[in-house]
Amino acid sequence: MKITKSISEDKVEAVKQMIGASRRIVITCHKTPDGDALGSSLGLAAVLAGEHKHVHVITPDTPPKILKFLPGAENILIASRFHDRAKHLLGTADLVFCMDYNAPMRIDRLEPLLMESAAPRIMIDHHLDPEDFTDVAISNPEESSTCALLYRLLYQMGWSGKIHAEAATCIYTGMLTDTGNFSYNSNNPDLYLIIARLLTTGINKDEIYNTVWNTNSVNRLRICGFAIYRRMILLPEYSLALITLNRSELREFDYIKGDTEGLVNKPLSIPGIVWSVFVREDDDGFVKVSMRSTGEFHVNTICEKLYGGGGHCNAAGGEYHGTIKEAVEKLLGYLPEITSELEKTKE
Repeated sequence: MKITKSISEDKVEAVKQMIGASRRIVITCHKTPDGDALGSSLGLAAVLAGEHKHVHVITPDTPPKILKFLPGAENILIASRFHDRAKHLLGTADLVFCMDYNAPMRIDRLEPLLMESAAPRIMIDHHLDPEDFTDVAISNPEESSTCALLYRLLYQMGWSGKIHAEAATCIYTGMLTDTGNFSYNSNNPDLYLIIARLLTTGINKDEIYNTVWNTNSVNRLRICGFAIYRRMILLPEYSLALITLNRSELREFDYIKGDTEGLVNKPLSIPGIVWSVFVREDDDGFVKVSMRSTGEFHVNTICEKLYGGGGHCNAAGGEYHGTIKEAVEKLLGYLPEITSELEKTKE
C-alpha cells in the first residue's frame, strides 16, 4: 500500500523551492511544547541539517524534561532565557518554519520576533482554523499529529529516504504522544504505513514508549497520585472527571514541566466517564486547561468556547487568564449546555 498524497503538489513544490533557496533556517513551535511540537521541530531540523542547512530550533519556553531524550534537544534555544539570541536568529533567517501552531499568539514572547522577521514562513500544523500569517500553509485538521503531516510532506517531496534514525525517533515520538499511544485520532491506515516506514530506519519503538510513558521521577508519581486521590472529583450526571492543582500544591511536590503529562487521560478508564478535564495553575500567571474524551464527544469546541483554545475532537487544551477558581466556575457553569451532546454518546 502507498501513503495517500493529500497535500497539494503546488504547496509541496513551493516548500522544496523555499528550502532550496535558503541557507539559515529557524524552526519555531508553540509555547509549552509537547511531544508533537518538539518531535516535528527536531525531526525537521535533523532532515534539513542533512541538506547542509544552518538550522536552529527555538522554543518560547523550557521544554518538558521527559522529552530531553529526543535527538537534537540539547541544541534547542529557549527564547525565555536567550531573548537576544532568538531575536538575532529570526532577524537573520532566510526561512522560518512554524510547527504545530496555527496562530502567532501561540508562540507567546516569540510572536513579535516572528512577525518582524523578513524571512518567508511555512506552517506545518494540524489544528483547526489556521490564521493567515505564513507564505505557505501545510494545514490539515484531519491529521492525527503534525509529525504525521510532516512525514507526509517529506514523502511527497521525495525526501522520505532522507529521514534517518534520529529524525525518525523525533517524528515517531510526536505521533505516539499526540494520539495517546495510538488510542485516539488513530484510525487512518496511513498512520501505520508511516510507522512501518519509520521502523525501517532502525528506531526502537519499545524504548521510545518506555521512555515517554513508563519513566517517572519520584515527584511525578507522588503528584499524580495526590491529584487523583485528593484533587479529582466525579460528576456522573455529566460523565465528567475534573482534576485541579493549584500553584501551592505544585510547589509542594517540586513540580517541573512534564510531571503531569498524561494525567488528564487517567480518569477515562473509569466506566461511565466520557470526558476528563485537568486544570492547572501555572507560575506564568495563567491557568492551563487540558481536556480528553472518548467516542464522539468533542472537547475541542468546549476548549475553544471557554478558554480560547482548541485541538482535536478527543484531545484539546486552552488557557484562562484569571484564578483557578474562576476557570473551574466557568466550566461548571457551562455544563448544563452540553447535556444533549452527552446524551448522544449514550445512544
